[in-house]
Amino acid sequence: MAPLAGLKVIELAHIMAGPVCGRMLADLGADVIKVERIPGGDASRGFVPPDIGGESAAFMMLNRNKRGIAVDLKSDGGREVVRRLARRADVLIENYRAGTLERLGLGYERLRGENPGLILCEISGFGRTGPYADIGGFDLIAQGYSGLMSVTGEGPGRPPVKCGPPLTDITAGILGAVGVLAAYVHRQATGEGQRVDTSLFEAGITQTYWQSAITLATGVSPGPLGSAHPLSAPYQAFETRDGWVNVGASSEETWKRLIEVLGRAELRRDARFRTNAARMGHLSELVALLAPEFKKRSTHDWVEALERAGVPAGPVLTIGEMLDHPQTAARAMRTRVPHAKLGAVETLGFPIHLRATPAEVRRGAPMLGEHTREVLAEFGYQTGEIEELVKAGAVLALI
Repeated sequence: MAPLAGLKVIELAHIMAGPVCGRMLADLGADVIKVERIPGGDASRGFVPPDIGGESAAFMMLNRNKRGIAVDLKSDGGREVVRRLARRADVLIENYRAGTLERLGLGYERLRGENPGLILCEISGFGRTGPYADIGGFDLIAQGYSGLMSVTGEGPGRPPVKCGPPLTDITAGILGAVGVLAAYVHRQATGEGQRVDTSLFEAGITQTYWQSAITLATGVSPGPLGSAHPLSAPYQAFETRDGWVNVGASSEETWKRLIEVLGRAELRRDARFRTNAARMGHLSELVALLAPEFKKRSTHDWVEALERAGVPAGPVLTIGEMLDHPQTAARAMRTRVPHAKLGAVETLGFPIHLRATPAEVRRGAPMLGEHTREVLAEFGYQTGEIEELVKAGAVLALI
């Protein structure tokens, strides 16, 4: 049995951070019911190209393992559907702007009046308190506010660079899932639900542990270092004859092994590089000496030689190379999932391996309104009532 089997989650969320939270819980066995808007559904359905058979690849990646219903929240019937779902749910996830659910009559105080054990997970741009509570959430903006873009890039004087993946969206979704699990443990002991409040802003800040430690200790904000580490050297990517190799010589022992492999053992006697602190203080000089050596051999040769010597090393893979890597297959991080329209669709696996209660990728992302009739019937709606809601446009039912 999956660890969260029996947990009923209503996902009233769109695009990314909220759906990431829902996906994490769904992969762990929760019954996640995704509530999409009418018309159009989740905006990520329109994130094409790429598509697979007309279905957004982005939407399918984020929304597997969920059942989906489509509801017009501007209609009385649609809002009543959500209230009825919330009465029997354990968790409700939302990532709307502050006050949106309250204006729709779906605020937490009203919902918990009918379900005191309800856990509300709110994922927003800057959190539900503070002077920025009303500002919407976008990964690019959060990466700027959180300081991430000030330390990402090639080096001083270069333009700021956004981390390639939407780091704050994904991290906020994971933080939301952690908060839900903590609130669920509390509810198991007390019967009380609570609000779980996290944000893209805080998700970005969470990624700055090393840089914030430096700033808090010195009062000086570090800048970008390319692939280099802010506290250890040499710990970065070096260009090889045919690509790039990451080298993690982060201790005195691995530093000595590295320069032996490079044939530069004399650097042990160079005062500029005798300690990690000295190497950090002369990083540009160190890189200038090491970089030409790495260009003499291929990435594969360097990885083999360095690993044999006990120096952490690895190639810089493309996403395609990563997906085809044997370790990706061994960890089941590339898998297939059934989809109602497309058959088997490839997706990513679940990154936490629980031996006794493993997660399971069991169903593809829902078509818009695919499970509306099924879910409403489970929550007490009679066939005639469902058809009236469909006829009135309060809900959309694919099947």
